Amino acid sequence: MQAQKILAPAVARASSVLDLLARTGHPVTLAELARTLQLPKSSLHGLCTTLEHLNLITRLDGGQMTLGPHVMMWANAFLTRLDITQEFFASWDDMRVLPEETITLSVRDGTEVVYIACRNGKHPLGLRFHAGMRLPAVYTATGLAMLSTLPDASARQLLDHQPGGWPAPLTRHGLRDTASAIAELQQIRRQQYSTDREGVRDGMYCFGAPVFDSHHPEAVAGVAVSIRSLEANPALEERAGHAIRKLADRLSERLGAWRPQ
Repeated sequence: MQAQKILAPAVARASSVLDLLARTGHPVTLAELARTLQLPKSSLHGLCTTLEHLNLITRLDGGQMTLGPHVMMWANAFLTRLDITQEFFASWDDMRVLPEETITLSVRDGTEVVYIACRNGKHPLGLRFHAGMRLPAVYTATGLAMLSTLPDASARQLLDHQPGGWPAPLTRHGLRDTASAIAELQQIRRQQYSTDREGVRDGMYCFGAPVFDSHHPEAVAGVAVSIRSLEANPALEERAGHAIRKLADRLSERLGAWRPQ
């Protein structure tokens, strides 16, 4: 299939600059930007000057660049729209199910999930989640839950055209190709919640469910609960799955979900 035409290349280039600054986590020079993005310095210079004028990037004394303060305004506006974060924590506490376990709330960005709210539990999992953390969607419970709300054809198209190809596995248990992922998404739809058995971390099981709003047929977020694999048994797994499904339904209702869950 022919790639979708980008109507505003300048906007795409600006987005790629901001994405790179966000991913690196450290100041970047113009030469590094040009080399990584494979764009001419002359074009980047004018683009970065404009982004600096708009406070989207900050230029340090040495000429290196970082994200600017205006980006935070966008981030705050996005998180305000997703004001379900407080409801997320409060609802889980009200349910009084697995209160000491780790819970997470994330959104999907293409083929990745971005965690926007996390509360790490009292039991060590070997991994501490934090807001802003990114992971490949196909290895996470929330990512699989959100992907399961796409039609198979759309999910296949997305997974077959991931930038850089299939993501490097995080453990030996992760899904390895699109065919196995589609089969997993079909199972999730039947089961009504997703299961990640050590796909992200050895010794950690996660159970996730999609969250809907009033405007979109696909999930706008995903929630998950994580437990230690040593404690897992069929009864506990079913309990965790149904609990996270109930939490997702409650959050969806708060967002005016477009369809009954």
